Formats: sequence, C-alpha cells, structure tokens
Amino acid sequence: MRTLRLALCQINLVVGDIEGNLEKILSYIDKAVTKQAEIIVFPELAITGYNPEDLLFYPAFIKKAEEALNEIIKNVKDFIVIAGLPVKKDDLYNSAAIIANQSLIDVYHKIYLPNYSVFDEMRYFKPGSRIPVYEYDGVFFAVNICEDIFHPSLPGLIQVANSAELIINISASPFYAGKYQKKTRMLTTRAYDMGVYVCYLNMVGGQDEIVFDGRSLIISPSGDIMAMGKAFEEDLIIADLDIEEVTKTRLREPKIRWEICFGDREIIKIPLKRKAKSKVVLSRKESAYEMTEEEEIFKALTTGLRDYVNKNGFKKVCLGLSGGIDSSFVALIAVEALGRDRVIGVFMPSRYTSKESRQDVYELVKNLGIELIEISIDELFEEYLKSLSDTFKDLPQDVTEENIQSRIRGNILMAVSNKFGWLVITTGNKSELSVGYATLYGDMAGGYAVIKDVYKTQVYRVARWASRGRIPERVFKKPPSAELKPGQIDQDTLPPYEVLDRILYLHIEKCMGQQEIIEKDFDRDTVKKVLQMVKRAEFKRRQAPLGIKVSPVCLGKDWRFPITNRFGG
Repeated sequence: MRTLRLALCQINLVVGDIEGNLEKILSYIDKAVTKQAEIIVFPELAITGYNPEDLLFYPAFIKKAEEALNEIIKNVKDFIVIAGLPVKKDDLYNSAAIIANQSLIDVYHKIYLPNYSVFDEMRYFKPGSRIPVYEYDGVFFAVNICEDIFHPSLPGLIQVANSAELIINISASPFYAGKYQKKTRMLTTRAYDMGVYVCYLNMVGGQDEIVFDGRSLIISPSGDIMAMGKAFEEDLIIADLDIEEVTKTRLREPKIRWEICFGDREIIKIPLKRKAKSKVVLSRKESAYEMTEEEEIFKALTTGLRDYVNKNGFKKVCLGLSGGIDSSFVALIAVEALGRDRVIGVFMPSRYTSKESRQDVYELVKNLGIELIEISIDELFEEYLKSLSDTFKDLPQDVTEENIQSRIRGNILMAVSNKFGWLVITTGNKSELSVGYATLYGDMAGGYAVIKDVYKTQVYRVARWASRGRIPERVFKKPPSAELKPGQIDQDTLPPYEVLDRILYLHIEKCMGQQEIIEKDFDRDTVKKVLQMVKRAEFKRRQAPLGIKVSPVCLGKDWRFPITNRFGG
C-alpha cells in the first residue's frame, strides 16, 4: 500500500525578518518530524515573507535568503521539505526549494506571475519554464506556486500527464470577502478533473494592507475536502494520503488518459525510502465550516490590525471616539485584536457635540474596558476663529470652519501619538473615502485606516454581528453625523448609504460608468453627483493612510487613477 504522510505548515511570517522566519520554519520542521511527516511544506516566499517588494532589488537581501536556505538544508535529514524563497540564477525567480537528505534536490520556479490587484510580481521575477515531477519511493508528486494552479492547463495538466499523483501548491493568497469560496470551488475542480491529490498551502497573517487567511486544503482525487487549516490562525495540518486512490480514480474516470504530454518528461528521483508510520488520526475535516461574510471581515480586520501593530513594534493604539458607529466599531476591533489595555480612546467634544454622543462614548468605553482621555476642542476652535476673523471678514461660515474642528482633533491625536508613541488608527470607512467625505489632515490623520475598505452599510452589519452588546444600541439607530454644525447629518451631503454604497460598488468593483449605473434604476442626478465626488476625491485618497483590504477592489494598490483626469464618463 502506497501511503504518504504530508505536513502543511500554515504559518505567519514577517517580511524581511529572515532570521525570525528561519527560526519558525525550523521549529515547525521539528513539530512535523515528531508526527512522522514525510513531506513538510512551507508557504510561498516563506523565508523572506510575502511580499518583499523592492527589497528584492538588493543583492544582500537575496544572499541572506540563500544563507537561510542553506541552514534549512542542514536540518533536513530522512524526510522532504518544500519551502518558498526568491532565487537568483540567470535572473530572479519566485521559487520553491525541494530538499532531502541534507541536499537541495531541485528548485521549481513559478511560471505564472500575477500582475493585477495587489500583485506586482512581473516587476521582480522572471517566469519559470521547467515543469518537473518528483519520484519519492514510487510516489510521484509535483510542486507549483500559487497562481500556477489558478490556470486550468499549465503547469498542473502537464505535471499530471507526466505521472504526478499529488500536486503541492505553496501559496500567499490574500484575503477578500467571498474569495475563499471561489478558490475552494476551483481547487476541488482541479483535483476532480485531473484525478489527483491537491494540497494547497496558504500563509496566514497581516502584511501592511493585505491579510492572508490560511484555510489551507488537502483535497482527494475525487474532489472532496479531506482536511482544512484554521482560518486566520497558524496551524499544522497533517494527513495520510492513500496514493492508490489516484490509480483507482483514474481507472474509473480516465479523464486525463488522452492528454498529450508536451515537452520532455522530467522525473527527478529523491533518494529516500518511505517509512512505516504509527497509526494516528491526523486529518481534520471538522474545521471546514462556512464563515458568514460578517465573521470573515471581522476576523480579517482584527488580524490585519494585530499584525500591523505587533510587527511594527507599537505598544498601544489610540483613536478618536465620537459616539458614532465607525469609531465605536474600530474601537471594538482594536480591543479584539490587541486587548483592552493597549487601546486608548480620545473624546474631543465641541459646542456641537450632543449629550447623546457623550453618553454613547462613555458607555462604549465602560463596555470595552478601555482608557479614555477627554480633551475639549472649544477653546482651540475659538482661538482659530479669532485669529482668522480679519482674514475671513464678512464671509459666512461654511465647510472651512467645519474642517478646522476636524483638523484640531487630528492635531490632538497626533500630539498624544508623538508624546506616548501610540499608533493613531483612523475610523473612516470606504463610503466616505470614496466620495471624499473626510477631512484631509483632520479625521484622515493617522497611521493605519482599519475600516478603509468597509462600506458604511457593511460597517453596520459587521458591527452588529461582532458587538454582543458592547456597542450601545443607540449608536446603531441614530442618523450618522459628523457633528460639525448644528443639526448636521451625513444625508445632508450624501445620498442614503444604501443607495450610495450600491452606486460605489458598481463603479469601483464592477467598473461601471455613469450611464451603465443609471440603467440599473438609479437616479441620474444622484449617480452623476456621486461619480463627480469620487473623481474629485482622488487627491485625498493618495494621502490617506494604508488600510486593510477586505474587498476585491480596495482603495489602495487596487485603485490607480490619475488625479489630473478629464475623462467624465
């Protein structure tokens, strides 16, 4: 009976921390060896972290990764390790090292280099051209990297046509809501269509604006999920694969029998014998449950914030609390991500702050158990008005005075940040940032925009799911307001958020222009106004802090529009 014990090491890595990543890789090798794993797998660019971006231009960085690889090789004995790293040969490649018996057996180079969304791999790497298959004591397996398996033909089909019974895909696949379900359908289809085990390993954790959700998969030749890694957590997934299942499946359903094998058949023999293993229950299918969109988004936001704060060495975060849904939700995320002792709320009331907002701030702080600092902005605001009175003589008050209040608050938050070393996290959502309903150098001031990619209607839904009574009920029900003038509500300036968010979704995620959106039964004047606001706000978005991607198109690397732009359609 041909069986194989596989270990997928779903780990959280830090870009550039090659020593720390190496230490974690070696520790997981030790854990997998104690479980008698024969093939131990690590994610795409595991040694350097994903994505190193322009660090890849520095020879010293590539050399350090090579030194780490050599250290791994020394620690690999009578088993196989597969680990991702950048490799410099004739050019630079995104590669997977195949290691056994304290030797580098082979290096596979990624063929399909993604250059869309947050990806920019063509800037750094040359595509590979070899498609080898590896023989391990009568078991034939192949390795490919992330995007390679998203393509329905190469390299997977050639690998299977050249005898592969197991495809190991190492990945760094960023999260967005709903992507996992699509990816799972694709991977199970690949396994079923080719009659092959597919073992997909994704990394986990936050890196700047992207989050990796893990949820690695081991899929049988019949397309069934055998085991799944935890969501948004590190995990060691171990399973015993009965390789004879591949033979049985292909005899019953010989879908690949007539596939033509292009090119030379390259089989690389690994000089190891498979070992007898003690019987233990290893595969874990019970963790494979469907998350709701609200749970997915909330876990992504907490993971992204936690890793950004911890990996960059911040001890605490602070944020402005207004009594509104956005700041309440961000405070809740911060407490879940970091713990109540690391979150500081700053309440900055003015003459326009309602007593209800004050009450809601204090109730929220009590429910979350966080520290609160209260600093009134009224005296500072009055000083601004006096100082500008001659310059603004005979001119009515307008948005200028509203923005002054927001900028005073931004200055206060940055002052406490400078004094205590806290990271200011901003509370603006995707709806506001899309149309510029935010104050540059005011409520946009800060180091990390937690809900930058969450529409206002999503904020309400996800906050409701996560609150468990901690966000005051009135916060969900009162009309949203910046409280920068008497009786102000957001709908004085914007369409209802249910309408606004749908227009923005069609424009941003679906690339629809004005007329196409109008044809979806939206008011012409409303659509025209919204799209004009989106266009005018581009200069603000360029100056906004980075934030966590949770949608297919975030207003960061996904969104690259010219500021100087006269196209009106």
